[in-house]
Amino acid sequence: MSTLPEFEDHSRQQVKYSTCYMCACRCGIKVTVEDNKIRFITGNRNHPINKGVLCAKGNAGVMKQESRAKLEAPLRRKPGTQRGAGEFEQISWDEALSEFTERLRKIRETDPKRLAFFTGRDQMQALTGLWATQYGTVNWAAHGGFCSVNMAAAGLYTTGFSFWEFGDPDWDQTKYFLLWGVAEDHASNPIKIGLEKLKRRGAKFVAINPARTGYQAIADEWVGLRPGTDGMLALSMAHVLLKNEQFDWEYLIRYTNAPQLVVQTPGQQGDGLILRDDDGNPLAWDLEQEAFVDANQAEIKPALFGEFTAPDGRPVKTVMTLLAEKYLDEQYAPENAAEVCGLPAEQIERIALEMAHVAFKESIELPIEWTDWAGRKHDKVIGRPVSMHAMRGISAHSNGFQTCRAIHILQILLGSVDVPGGHLAKPPYPKTTPPGIRPARDMAAGQPLSGPPLGFPQAPEDLVIDGDGNPIRIDHAYSWEAPIAAHGMMHMVITNAVNRDPYPIDTLVFFMANMAWNSSMNTRSVMDMLNETDENGEFKIPYLVVVDAFHSEMVDYADLVLPDTTYLERYDTISLLDRPISEPGAACDSIRAPVLEPDRDVRPWQEVMVDVASRLQFPAFVNEDGSPKYSGYKDFINRFEKAPGIGFLAGWRGKDGQQHLKGEPNPDQWDRYIENQAFFMYELDDSQRYYRFANKDYLELAKEAGWNGSSDPITIQLYSEPLQRFRLAGQGLYDGPQPSDPTLKERLSTYFDPLPFWYKPLEQSLIDEDAYPMHAVNQRPMHQYHSWDSQNVWLRQITAQNRLHMNRQQAEAMGIEEDDWVWVESYNGRIRGQVHLMEGTQPNTVWTWNAIGKRPGNWGLKPDANEAKDGFLMNHLISELLPPQDGQDRLTNSDPVTGQAAWYDLRVKVYPAAPGEEGAWPTVEAPNPLPWEQKDAPEKVRYNTHEPVHLNRSFMDILTRGWK
Repeated sequence: MSTLPEFEDHSRQQVKYSTCYMCACRCGIKVTVEDNKIRFITGNRNHPINKGVLCAKGNAGVMKQESRAKLEAPLRRKPGTQRGAGEFEQISWDEALSEFTERLRKIRETDPKRLAFFTGRDQMQALTGLWATQYGTVNWAAHGGFCSVNMAAAGLYTTGFSFWEFGDPDWDQTKYFLLWGVAEDHASNPIKIGLEKLKRRGAKFVAINPARTGYQAIADEWVGLRPGTDGMLALSMAHVLLKNEQFDWEYLIRYTNAPQLVVQTPGQQGDGLILRDDDGNPLAWDLEQEAFVDANQAEIKPALFGEFTAPDGRPVKTVMTLLAEKYLDEQYAPENAAEVCGLPAEQIERIALEMAHVAFKESIELPIEWTDWAGRKHDKVIGRPVSMHAMRGISAHSNGFQTCRAIHILQILLGSVDVPGGHLAKPPYPKTTPPGIRPARDMAAGQPLSGPPLGFPQAPEDLVIDGDGNPIRIDHAYSWEAPIAAHGMMHMVITNAVNRDPYPIDTLVFFMANMAWNSSMNTRSVMDMLNETDENGEFKIPYLVVVDAFHSEMVDYADLVLPDTTYLERYDTISLLDRPISEPGAACDSIRAPVLEPDRDVRPWQEVMVDVASRLQFPAFVNEDGSPKYSGYKDFINRFEKAPGIGFLAGWRGKDGQQHLKGEPNPDQWDRYIENQAFFMYELDDSQRYYRFANKDYLELAKEAGWNGSSDPITIQLYSEPLQRFRLAGQGLYDGPQPSDPTLKERLSTYFDPLPFWYKPLEQSLIDEDAYPMHAVNQRPMHQYHSWDSQNVWLRQITAQNRLHMNRQQAEAMGIEEDDWVWVESYNGRIRGQVHLMEGTQPNTVWTWNAIGKRPGNWGLKPDANEAKDGFLMNHLISELLPPQDGQDRLTNSDPVTGQAAWYDLRVKVYPAAPGEEGAWPTVEAPNPLPWEQKDAPEKVRYNTHEPVHLNRSFMDILTRGWK
């Protein structure tokens, strides 16, 4: 029998491991390389995140590397040319860094806040945040303010963790799963793996989303509610649980602030605050002692419900009493919630009771011994196998913070937080509620900040405001306008800088942030603002630096372009100090290591930051004699310690590499990660895996590893006292800073309710909803992520044009048919797009895939590409400011608590385009080609590292010898 021919010379190939960057999932990848070219990319079966699974995006990393859009060298805008025109001259790195560094040096030596540095989906915020702290500017933040800060903040102020990177459903043991507002892109592969487990075991999967796409399509039950009403739905379910006495009484007493007593003195200072003793300890009423006791004591028998009179005569109620009074109100009854949500009342009540049945009649008991924070031994853990996951569909609303809190309240009532079958924390979470970090405020020329620019305010004293109550940050984060803006407000930077509100800036740096296109809430106006000049003809944003690996729309507006490498060409860390890849049962982090050598004049932004930090003499980056402390990024990661023994990478620490989580620097640490396929995993003992907010062994581990500042138990906050402090400030009843503006007072008084509530999204309450009767939202498809991948040749073949998805019945009633071109109009603008009709969409909601539409000539696409000709961008309809009101300054179109951009509050009207009105609108003029784009470059549709072999085999040969 003849042998099959040898198709590949495997001796010429190398297999390298790294971490994917085709979305934010951070899956492990196995890359086969031949002659500095990718042969193919597959999933790493040993990796804790994806366990070998890899999606279309991950596989298509090949064509990201082959993209025509890659930047090839530093660029400087030609003097006198318009921003956006793309008229650049190619310069050397020496010229670029000299110009960049000298400008930053002058700012730092005079007024460091005149530098604003904002980063997109960079996955290295621990480094960029450290850099900004050392520079001395508070004007730094990452993408979370326009993505999912509501999710993060709501969880961290409630349970100490939240969804996605903070926690996961217990996929292996849950029996009832609710997915709230999750499109196909977030945590894509882990969710697919998890849903497969659920379906295989017969667990019920309920999907809550206005559109039945992606994950929702395989759900056992679809809840197609109106956008922005998820909070009402969650609290109506809480109403049902309370009405039927279906809540975990013991869990609430042991682990939450439900028994704590709240002062009830409306109109007086101190109203709504927790009753405390002279040492500041919260008080509860002990049923056996019939006395007020420290609620933190272990062996008390506190009342869960009740009204009492404090020793000083003030009336008090337990948190649980207030909660029951609030949610048993008829406004949250299913029949009333149904009108808000557009759902049957029966469906709301039934789902709530189904969850209760599973939680309490199908509970799990595991024979795992564990010790609680007070040293008490337990011989089992009790699981409530109801779990939930939520993401941007509920976060990106101006009521999103309270909605996220409402979902957590539902979990807490069921006792399903960090228990078997429930919602599990992922190390380094849970954190204290909220974490103890406060945002930095004070700045001094030439000096680092005293702490990080971002943090978690607990009272008005923590705000970043001046003596007159005005914002200090350019984005107005941590001001009275958005007090708990825990991720900053990137969507407001350009608008405020152009308006010089509260002051002019000198230099604005964007890293991986496409603010001239899909990352702006109002694309056309942002493009105009970037070119806006003052009375002297000078740009109002004098100097704009863009760092990117690809020719995005933002690049053309830069004064200086610093070209980054691709994710396959650099070292990188996905750190426990940042946004790690941990799993519920293990602390995990990972690296990227170069798979390919760059073939262009580009440098990793990590390396550039370390270099510039040394040039500018940042204390953490230089020795006493001013010489650079680190030879580069790799050396920095090896030797930098946030605290003794705590570095960016947690694995293989200590000089001999035998310590984990904590230990002195190991010079061979990078090599150990590379040998271990680019990741590290520290598995928790069974005794540490549950009740981690009260688990002695885990809390001690978290303190030792530097995840938490102490090993004290973490109390779950049903009632948020920090919110009440801000509400008192709005009411003029706070003994401390208070706003003077009546509008800001009203916002605080209304929206900072310490118990979550539902309210109509802000923009919708300010427009004529009859004139704009439909909701409009964006989603991201499973195969493309933001604007990163729609220039990818392989992925373009799946989707090169987005459609406006409409409910078929609704569209036909409006005279709209499949493939029609329609106008979509908001109070702020209008666009034209092509329609696709479907049944699985809430009748009054239209939606589209985000960022498919492109500016002609960007991303290596031809000016007449489908994405530019037929793809559209819904961002033209949105505004970063609320609609104007007579006599008032326009406030940010954001959640009033966190400053989260309210992308999904949009209301529109839709009507057919006239005959002959076809193609996407508005259109934007194409930029000039970059220097290296001026030569012809064929568009690659197929890819191979060597000529493919065409093989003819008989069917019998295939049957008898198979494919090998």
